[in-house]
Amino acid sequence: MYNHEKQYRCTIIRGKSQKEMDDLLPAYAKVIAEICPCVAEEFPELFNNAFKQFLPELDRIKKTLDNHRTEISGKLFGLYYFAEDGMVYASERTLKFLEDNDQPALFKDICFKMQFPNGTQKSQTLLERVADGIKIRPNAFILKLLTIAKTAKVDVTKKDIGYYVLNSLDVLQGNASPYEVLEAISEDKKHGIERNIVVPGKANSYNYQHINEQLNYLELANLIRFMDDKRVVLNPHEAETIELFAECWDKPLLFDVYAYDLSSVEARKDFQYAWDLYFSHLSLCASEFATSATALAFTGEEEELPKKEPEKDKGQGNLTEFGDEGEQIVYQYEKARVSAFSARLANKVLSLGKTKGLGYDIQSVIAEPGEMAEFVKYIEVKSTKRLTCPDINDVLWVDTLNVTRNEWVAAQQHKEFYSIFRVYFTREGIVMFVLTNPIQKFNDGTIQAVPMTYRVDFSNTAVDAVISPAVVGGA
Repeated sequence: MYNHEKQYRCTIIRGKSQKEMDDLLPAYAKVIAEICPCVAEEFPELFNNAFKQFLPELDRIKKTLDNHRTEISGKLFGLYYFAEDGMVYASERTLKFLEDNDQPALFKDICFKMQFPNGTQKSQTLLERVADGIKIRPNAFILKLLTIAKTAKVDVTKKDIGYYVLNSLDVLQGNASPYEVLEAISEDKKHGIERNIVVPGKANSYNYQHINEQLNYLELANLIRFMDDKRVVLNPHEAETIELFAECWDKPLLFDVYAYDLSSVEARKDFQYAWDLYFSHLSLCASEFATSATALAFTGEEEELPKKEPEKDKGQGNLTEFGDEGEQIVYQYEKARVSAFSARLANKVLSLGKTKGLGYDIQSVIAEPGEMAEFVKYIEVKSTKRLTCPDINDVLWVDTLNVTRNEWVAAQQHKEFYSIFRVYFTREGIVMFVLTNPIQKFNDGTIQAVPMTYRVDFSNTAVDAVISPAVVGGA
């Protein structure tokens, strides 16, 4: 029987604030993609040297840089992994993020794969968790609890989740269901009882530190919102993803820690390789985690979860749809801006994103006082999604985006008449950053551009061997 009085502190790696996580994620991905693959022995120095530019001067010390590399970008986010061939590789998660720029989707994947026990913890902690029989997928349990609580019209707070779930031994051991937990919460609320996590000699901030960390990632995943009274509410526009999580609350751990021999240093090393490889790869559900602009804009005020929409492709189809949404926003903005200057020029604003090979999405006009008012301007739209809005006044903030060869050539051709509109879909709304004449910015060092792929053309003179169909078929 569920006994919430049996408390157990089950910690996770400490991250940063939500804003810092949103800001640092592109920097982590950028650095890792640039230096990997690389030899494992060289990775620490390569990462630290490349990443220190994104930190304040006082934080550019080895201890802080090592924490960003090992604890946050590595263990917590799974953005790279050490392989048994002695190399370090960028993870599937990193590569997907650099392609789709969907930060909440990345956090969804992390939250979906997170479990206790896991390989992010120190060996001693891991051994303790195994010895104590800890076995849970915490985020699935939390979302199931919130789902049935919503149906039962019971408010659940951060404190409730902390005390009754994330610090409850019965729950962490897999010996309690969300229904039993909700019954206990409801019963205590009925009698006006408020439970608190209490650790003798420790401040309240210490007691709830690991709770806040875990819930922050669920909010960065865009699955929950915190209300002013500390209530935790589900994001109804993420209903399908929430249901996918919730259905897994009592499913076996995706990575069975208990199947590994942890009795020796060598065995634990083998376990670590296996965990890193597992956690850095995308979950089988990753294609279902795409984030819509509507879902990001959720404020927490809606009352009912919407009905499920018909199934649709959430892979490349969603990426295209999202890009189209950004282009439409910029197109309407340009149309209104030009119309305000001169109604006669409004029909010169053209949406050309579907036209292959141009190197830009929108053709507009300068529409500013002066002799260049009717000169053509070319706009490439790059959209991204994140929970928080970037701070333009943060001198250390960085973002990264991908441009095609055609887009780079178009920027070279049109120079000051070419702009990239970076469209941010955030919880606070939509904001656009404009980068005019990126080629000039590249030449003067204001932006960096790194070629990520090469096209290889070859003829018969380069071929060293031909393997016939008969040989291939018999292989």
